[in-house]
Amino acid sequence: MRDVKVLSGLIRRRYREGASLAVVARELGVSKATVQRHVPARERRDASAAALQRHRSRAQTPYEQALRAQVVRLYGSGMPQQRVAATLGISVEAVVARLEPSRRRSRQEAARLSVEQQGELLPKDEIVARYVQGTTMAELGRLYGVHPTTIRRRIPDDLVRPRSRTPQPRPRTRRVLVDEEVRRRYAAGESAYVLAREFGVSVHTLRARIPAAEWRGRPAGEASAPPPRSAQPGSGGVRMVLPISDEEILARYRAGQSATAIGRAAGVDCRTILRRIPEHERRTHLQAQQLNRPAPDVDADTIRTLRARGLTWEAIAARVGLSAKTVRARA
Repeated sequence: MRDVKVLSGLIRRRYREGASLAVVARELGVSKATVQRHVPARERRDASAAALQRHRSRAQTPYEQALRAQVVRLYGSGMPQQRVAATLGISVEAVVARLEPSRRRSRQEAARLSVEQQGELLPKDEIVARYVQGTTMAELGRLYGVHPTTIRRRIPDDLVRPRSRTPQPRPRTRRVLVDEEVRRRYAAGESAYVLAREFGVSVHTLRARIPAAEWRGRPAGEASAPPPRSAQPGSGGVRMVLPISDEEILARYRAGQSATAIGRAAGVDCRTILRRIPEHERRTHLQAQQLNRPAPDVDADTIRTLRARGLTWEAIAARVGLSAKTVRARA
């Protein structure tokens, strides 16, 4: 049987060295409760200190040291954290915990390294061959799914073609302007706009090839202002024959019927009806609005009575045929 005093001394020494209760019990072949009895209460570590000590003790184990060395080696070779975690079968958080903050790459550096590794997988010889055959860098980038700058890094400087900044001449499709043909076709009835579009010139250029006596448009010196219209709605021009006479239109309009309703009955637009009505007889916009949409005659007492019954403003507005804003204003 082991001496109690010797056992107690071993337990205290190992515990003071930083070993946990479980480690001491495992090393000495006793239970954890036995170890706890021989450790004074004032020397026992609290939960946070015990957790920190367990972490330090685990970091000193051969397995942990080997795992940390593998994480550092793989991460230092250029592998991203996700690939290192998948290779070693651990989580990304475990990889980050085993890397020193000074060795961790920034986001910009990680993105640059990822692009470089992706570019290393590209077939450089094939890219150079396609570029020599005439394929542009933009087309190669779309083909391999990378940026054109990545393609540029794979092409030697002596093979890079200079960028041409001079615009390529476009083929001109317009025809030669022949004065005789223009005059003949214009006299045959073709419009100046169609001829100008066919020959690729403006209408003014075409106008200069046609004599003034043969020009069907307005003479050059004539003012472009339109002739004044007659103030009377029914004077001049050919008027449309309506199934309703002008007297009946005016009678319906005076009776309160709108121009839209009259036009709907006659099968024409409301503007055609308004032309048959004299200016002094036409209603203003506000008068037409009040006539076409008369407000219900609802007094304030009715609104207050409905409000006292518990109805909301929206419910009262829906019942009396007004908006909620008008109902509040009248109450």
